[in-house]
Amino acid sequence: MPLGNVDRFLSPTGRDLHASAIRRMGTVAERHPDLISFAAGYPAADLFPLDELRAIAVDLLQGDGDVVQYGPTSGYTPLVEALTGEMARRGVTVTTPRELLVTTGSQQGLDLIARVLVGPDDAVLVELPTFTGALSAFGNARPRWLAGVRQDAGGIDLDDLARVTASLRRHGTPPKLLYVVPNFQNPTGRLLSQERRLALLEWAEQQDCLIVEDDPYGALYFEGEVSPEAVRPLKAADRSGRVIYLSSFSKTLAPGFRVGWMVAPAPLVERFEIAKQAGDLASGSLDQRIACEAMRRGVVDRLVPRLRATYRARRDALVASLRSRLDGRLSWTVPHGGFFLWATLPEGEQDEALLERALEERLIFVSGSAFFVDGGHDTIRLAFSAAPEALIDEGVARLARALGRGSVARS
Repeated sequence: MPLGNVDRFLSPTGRDLHASAIRRMGTVAERHPDLISFAAGYPAADLFPLDELRAIAVDLLQGDGDVVQYGPTSGYTPLVEALTGEMARRGVTVTTPRELLVTTGSQQGLDLIARVLVGPDDAVLVELPTFTGALSAFGNARPRWLAGVRQDAGGIDLDDLARVTASLRRHGTPPKLLYVVPNFQNPTGRLLSQERRLALLEWAEQQDCLIVEDDPYGALYFEGEVSPEAVRPLKAADRSGRVIYLSSFSKTLAPGFRVGWMVAPAPLVERFEIAKQAGDLASGSLDQRIACEAMRRGVVDRLVPRLRATYRARRDALVASLRSRLDGRLSWTVPHGGFFLWATLPEGEQDEALLERALEERLIFVSGSAFFVDGGHDTIRLAFSAAPEALIDEGVARLARALGRGSVARS
């Protein structure tokens, strides 16, 4: 007999799962190759160092079978050592290997944090808007409160943080975690000042709260616009272990390796490691070795300047086209690094309705509401990282046509 409706077998979490709007748009793009995509925040595939990666893979696979054997849950030891050195370059001291855990992408780090630290009586704070993967990970833990804190042009609004914190305390649920993306935030592209970073650390001490710092874009600052000091992690100024730091190779080497890492106090890393054992036993041994060898051979260091220059050129092309075609109709924040431009729609326009019309024009982007706990329907995210410069202006032309059709419909 057919199984029929499976809802009766689902757990409360299983019933509440929601597909990622970003992944959904990526699927749409794959099905329709004539689309121009400003949707998924993919790195530029034409910049993947394929020749060097092939050489590394050949060299590794000519060795013994250990390269494809199970490895330790904590990570391939030479990679952990190399990442300890990379963290030192970022201003973060890892005093023992037990403070660093290799993860299957930084998304797994978010999932581990949510599973290990967040319970049904807890409150989690996120920036408003914030990364959809964080909303999914923390939402799946089913906290009592998943609360948003507004941003202004300089990033997370400290006054609103105080207001939301006070409200949660009045409800008897002080915040346990605050999730932030300080460097070229996904989705807004904003860069949090060092002054606000220090203020967040003071707030965390006062509130006895942990900060989850997600840093996939810190290396991708646009030279001449942002200094290396401006992207220095919160974790670099963390003196009491309040910050759980996440990063990965997805934006600087290649996302298909699914190699990330987290840095936190050793007692927390121990619990995350146990939870990881239940998830995947260990991240892929070959992937970790390739990433490690790419660091050792200088592949990543040579690649990053090219990434910065390419993404800056694509940002410039997008901004120039927006100014030419949509100035006065659309407003936006110009990012100084990363992958994304955040735009506010004309009064009366809605993100989902605009996306439907854009699809008819063979253009996709991500609706702004996907990045909010609630609201955000007057915003959209435009990712410029994977769009060839030659197609960017045509993509904006399609966006302009879709907006124009909306104006006609409302008149």
